[in-house]
Amino acid sequence: MDNSIFNLQHEELLTLARYRMPFGKYTNHLLIELPEPYIIWFSRKGFPQGELGKMMRIVYEIKTNGLEYLFKPLLEYHEK
Repeated sequence: MDNSIFNLQHEELLTLARYRMPFGKYTNHLLIELPEPYIIWFSRKGFPQGELGKMMRIVYEIKTNGLEYLFKPLLEYHEK
């Protein structure tokens, strides 16, 4: 597991909470709501460059390690 997900700063978590998929089948969906198989597909094909790729890697690590409960406060934040 990538230990960098445990070293996220508050600002990075807030960015993750509101980050939306900018293209493809799930355009405009929150990254944290993307289906796990879609994220796994990206992990095999290669994540995009830049901030989007970084955020998708974080989502991948959380989803594939059964830590999706960590998203609950982020989703609640987004609903505000």
